Amino acid sequence: MTSTFTVHAASGYEQLMGRWSRRLAPKFIDFAGLAAGETILDVGCGTGSLTFELAKSADLAEIQAIDFSPVFVAAVKERNTDPRVTISQADATALPFADNAFDRALALLVLHFVPEAGKAVAEMRRVVRPGGVVAAVVWDHYGGMTGMRMMIDTVAALSESGRQMRSRYCFQPMMQPGEMKRTFVEQGLADVGEAELMIRMDYANFDDFWAPIGAGEGPLGKYMTTLDAAERGRVEAAVRDAYQAGRPDGPRSFANVAWACRGIVP
Repeated sequence: MTSTFTVHAASGYEQLMGRWSRRLAPKFIDFAGLAAGETILDVGCGTGSLTFELAKSADLAEIQAIDFSPVFVAAVKERNTDPRVTISQADATALPFADNAFDRALALLVLHFVPEAGKAVAEMRRVVRPGGVVAAVVWDHYGGMTGMRMMIDTVAALSESGRQMRSRYCFQPMMQPGEMKRTFVEQGLADVGEAELMIRMDYANFDDFWAPIGAGEGPLGKYMTTLDAAERGRVEAAVRDAYQAGRPDGPRSFANVAWACRGIVP
């Protein structure tokens, strides 16, 4: 089962999203909950934003982290110094763990990149003990990411391929209101609740915003790699104009909302 997320370098992902997922991770943990002595599974660990935030809790017994990307797995292994943390490459839709192996399974910003997200939720439920917690959070691409919508709406105004990219980006799985909650219920989880979590993405200047996208990171960066040099230049100039909004280049701050969902294994 392939992921629809494109990653070239862990450092590029860090600039694109890792620094922001680190801001989101504590809010997600507060929503999902933790208890002393628990064993936790981090599904789709990326560069370790949730993994290492979980590791700040000295009371946890064990943290297993998996990701589909060998680039991410290598990066997290290189950073890890906590003996309670184990990192491995695995598919979220076929988790290599026994039934009832964990107290909680958490997924930070991953389910919208899994082509069959329902299977991933079913697998998370399978590996969590009865009474344990399955929780996930995804960005609201359509209505909750002002900075990224600024960019993709600008790109969509330039070409038909840009409009098609916007449609794909805005309607990835699990992103519409209530969609993730319905999936949790369909996979047999109980007491399912959802919430909106918000952070701000603060950029030093346009280059800070644009560099990972221009380098081909993530779904928007992948789109840029399909363009010829002239069109890439036209897109970059248009997005720069949108970012600056008629003022000198410099810091900008964008509000970003994520959908979070939590359920109990019966």
